Amino acid sequence: MLAVSPYQTGNRMFRQNAGQAAQKQRAEEIATAALGFIASHEDRLNGFFMATGLSPDEIRSAAAKPGFLASVLQHVLSDEESAAGFATENGLSPEDLQRAAFQLGLRWD
Repeated sequence: MLAVSPYQTGNRMFRQNAGQAAQKQRAEEIATAALGFIASHEDRLNGFFMATGLSPDEIRSAAAKPGFLASVLQHVLSDEESAAGFATENGLSPEDLQRAAFQLGLRWD
């Protein structure tokens, strides 16, 4: 009897994990674009720094930490005008932003 590898393309479990990885990658791309959206406007960037307590010097090290991208999306989603502007500029729906935030670990209670 041959062992079945989870890496074979016919394996349902592998396909599901590959799909989840693609969803997470897409969520990270959306969050990275959201960071660019924030950084492109001085008032938005200052608001982000005030909300997170980060300084411009700390942004690079903070970006490498788990949860940073989720916090970026949380910040954008916390302001309806920013969320709508970002979504429109990037051809996304508000639901796309919420799904991306959820995929990155953000939960609303």
